[in-house]
Amino acid sequence: MDDKNDYDNYYDQIGEGRIVNSEIWTVAEAKAKLSELIARAQSDGPQTISRHGRVAAVVVASEEWQRKTRRTGNLAEFFAASPLRGSKLKTRRAKERPRKVEI
Repeated sequence: MDDKNDYDNYYDQIGEGRIVNSEIWTVAEAKAKLSELIARAQSDGPQTISRHGRVAAVVVASEEWQRKTRRTGNLAEFFAASPLRGSKLKTRRAKERPRKVEI
């Protein structure tokens, strides 16, 4: 896997409101050059848009978004793979009745 285009830890790269190794587009630049912004997101990876000097949005290629948001496994598999499985962790259930909510 190529970590350069992986944004799992994208916000770890933010330093004082700036993105390391990424061009920062202002909102005005992004509006004026939307086609170029999209092309760069597809070829160079995530593109950052700032508003008033602060990170406002990140544009990523559709393929990358699909890859990052694709569901893998199900809830049963998630719990089965838990490092707490077999730890004999004891939990207690609250004995109070649920509070009433007016609808």
